Amino acid sequence: MELLKHPHHSLFIFVFGLVLLFPSVLSWKDAVTHVHQFVIQEASVKRLCKTQHVMTVNGMYPGPTLEIKNGDTLSVKVINKGKYNVTIHWHGVRQMRTGWADGPEFVTQCPIRPGGSYTYRFTVRGQEGTLWWHAHSSWLRATVYGALLIQPREGTNFPFAKPDRQSTLLLGEWWNANPVDVVREATRTGAAPNISDAYTINGQPGDLYNCSTQDTVVVPISSGETNLLRVVNSAMNQPLFFTIANHKFTVVGADASYVKPFTTSVLMLGPGQTTDVLISGDQPAGRYYMAARAYQSAQNAPFDNTTTTAILEYKSAACSSGNSSCSLTNPIMPRLPAFNDTPTVTAFSTSFRSRERALVPAQIDESLFFTVGLGLNNCPPNFNKTQQCQGPNGTRFTASMNNVSFSLPSNFSLLQAHIQGIRGVFTSDFPAAPPRVFDYTGNVSRSLWQPATGTKLYRLKYGSRVQVVLQDTSIVTPENHPIHLHGYDFYIIAEGFGNYNPKTDSSKFNLVDPPLRNTAAVPVGGWAVIRFVADNPGVWLMHCHLDVHITWGLAMAFLVEDGVGKLEAIEPPPEDLPICS
Repeated sequence: MELLKHPHHSLFIFVFGLVLLFPSVLSWKDAVTHVHQFVIQEASVKRLCKTQHVMTVNGMYPGPTLEIKNGDTLSVKVINKGKYNVTIHWHGVRQMRTGWADGPEFVTQCPIRPGGSYTYRFTVRGQEGTLWWHAHSSWLRATVYGALLIQPREGTNFPFAKPDRQSTLLLGEWWNANPVDVVREATRTGAAPNISDAYTINGQPGDLYNCSTQDTVVVPISSGETNLLRVVNSAMNQPLFFTIANHKFTVVGADASYVKPFTTSVLMLGPGQTTDVLISGDQPAGRYYMAARAYQSAQNAPFDNTTTTAILEYKSAACSSGNSSCSLTNPIMPRLPAFNDTPTVTAFSTSFRSRERALVPAQIDESLFFTVGLGLNNCPPNFNKTQQCQGPNGTRFTASMNNVSFSLPSNFSLLQAHIQGIRGVFTSDFPAAPPRVFDYTGNVSRSLWQPATGTKLYRLKYGSRVQVVLQDTSIVTPENHPIHLHGYDFYIIAEGFGNYNPKTDSSKFNLVDPPLRNTAAVPVGGWAVIRFVADNPGVWLMHCHLDVHITWGLAMAFLVEDGVGKLEAIEPPPEDLPICS
């Protein structure tokens, strides 16, 4: 076994484990269990002059913000009073040994049926900053989502001056339709789903849309303050630029990990990513637009080209002493990058560094190469070509990793099948590299545009040190793909454009202070290299967080085996785990 070739391997795992464990040990006596109840229910929400009946948590859109401290435990009972199956995913939470609480439908659990309930129980350790939660069934997360704020553990502080105020900004997408109907129609026709009608900030489109000005979100600030903004891209299918007129950001965190502070005037977040920034109240008292719009890297693909806004409003003496002129003035509008400004995205994404020296695996036990991209399936003989094959030239859209389009089971969850030894649910032969080497970002032969379909997992031994090259392809179109790995954080040690070349590109590896993320924005027409230690047993989904792409099959899953003893094994399934019927 290759693990035995590296004498420092077990020491690395031990030290890595201490990093996760030590903070919680220090504050164990102060750790708190937070108990919540999420009722999934339909509610009437009016946006863009129209009232829609959408799924919500507790009637709220977006859903409630949960706030805990590093080391605390969450117990959230989800009661499904809606009309759809549902699960809740705690995006970015490590879920150490608690994979049953991760949430993706048919991966770690069967769905919560209408009328059913399930309690998610897990502890958050070694993570501080901003994460979020969302539905992981169909397209319900379009309206079923909220923030998860993790404050420093008891007795500790931020690694920067304590901010005067904290504000959370959830960037989202809105359809003048039922999002479940939107994806079902796309699945029926084989075409791309209809684009959204608006972007939102905390559920509100903002001043630039019809019937929206009255409810535009206002974020307060006072002159001289330093405020922490927690920005989450909870949009369904669109990477987004975000900026504030006349204000700069100091980036201090991402995906619940601290980073070396750096200054920028614009953020770009792929769906699933979070960024924590400090802003200073150093401008003349007034009102300033905060704005988000699309970063669209896929050529000739339709997208929502609108702009959502909120208002940063100074609450200084000049604005609060009875003088209403401040609130009556039109907010100043920022300049946003062009929708296809990839150089700005690259400059931003390559600025991230871990705040401290990172525990990056230097030796690798599993070296993997995954292509990520789209595809087109020929119209099946029994389909109506006019009605069911409305993709380009009478095809149906698909997507894949290593030429395998991922298909979820429907009778058992993958984790249940693994733990109970149920055969026929999945296979463990996901390829470690593409079945065929080709010019990934060049002119790809049409023979490679139609992937195979399967429920294939890749098996990892506990403690394996893993490197994955994520390579975009130009099949149909190259595109920036936000690739999210459940149950793990990983180090992004390099990224670049074109085809990854192991002989030359390995010289670009940052093994000193690479950023620790849970979602990597793979550059359009390029690649990213990630590393992690497989120290969390279970079945963990890796997928593109553009929901249209996971719907088409841009996903795979790792099966991480138990290690030695109870502390290296997944916990038993909870008694109220939903069963498939």
